Amino acid sequence: MSVPRALVLRALGLGDLLTGVPALRALRRGLPDHRITLAAPRALEPLALLSGAVDEVVHSVELAPLPPVDGVDVAVDLHGCDPASHDLLRPSRPRRLLAFAHPDSPDIDGPPWDPEEREVRRWCRLVSWYGFPADPGDLDLPPPPCASPAPGAVVVHPGAAFPSRRWPPERFAAVAAALRDDGHRVVVTGGPDETALARRVVEGAGLDPDADLSGRTGPLELAALIREARLVVCGDTGTGHLATAYRTPSVLLFGPTPPAWWGPPPGRTRHRVLWAGRRGDPHGRVPDPGLLAIPAAVVTDTARRTLALHHNSLETT
Repeated sequence: MSVPRALVLRALGLGDLLTGVPALRALRRGLPDHRITLAAPRALEPLALLSGAVDEVVHSVELAPLPPVDGVDVAVDLHGCDPASHDLLRPSRPRRLLAFAHPDSPDIDGPPWDPEEREVRRWCRLVSWYGFPADPGDLDLPPPPCASPAPGAVVVHPGAAFPSRRWPPERFAAVAAALRDDGHRVVVTGGPDETALARRVVEGAGLDPDADLSGRTGPLELAALIREARLVVCGDTGTGHLATAYRTPSVLLFGPTPPAWWGPPPGRTRHRVLWAGRRGDPHGRVPDPGLLAIPAAVVTDTARRTLALHHNSLETT
């Protein structure tokens, strides 16, 4: 007898995956006899499997047709709120399709979409509506099966998915230089397409070239780095969500998007959020004015106070 399958769509970025973990775990608990298949980008497969919430990953990118998946009993749309994502799951011919309601998808009996909702709670509410109680605080990840390339370091991550969320590299460099002068080991991270940006920060801060880890850490190595870090300084990015998942002290810079939507959950005191209180276009082509309103001196001071508050973290190496 074949094992029933649940197919879940979350074909977005690292932060999207990590904010979806509580909902995925709720499905895992509620469907213990199902094989749970996640449709997500190839690069996220190691972390998706590390979460323990899914059994396998089929590689997909945002709103692209999914690879054929057979034997789907339940399909779950953790991607969007309208037919653009609903219809990606229909070719698998699921017995049930769980998704947010939309007037152009009259067959779906899900809850209404709330554009002002915190991202983690949004997906927990969806699966809870269908009988899979979810805990929005269930964000922690287990340790990855590899060592950190820089245990105890302060991690500076200047990149973000869109220019509107990227604080200027010269400001990241100023913060990195100040923390280095305080005696901390500072490393700079970035994806394969962010090496030039990371190099600008490393050179601007006067760090040794080996402080540049951009393009050199896969998903699990990055997770290990963040887990063992003394502090993380970054914008509204997936790296910030990794800091949340490992309860690593962090200073997070928000610009066009309110931290009430995408920031760490309330009550986690290890994370400090800086936001000027303005909203803008999260997909904009230039740095958001609200993000630019955050000066380097404020970030440096916040980083120092956060480090002092959590002085029992790993010793700087």
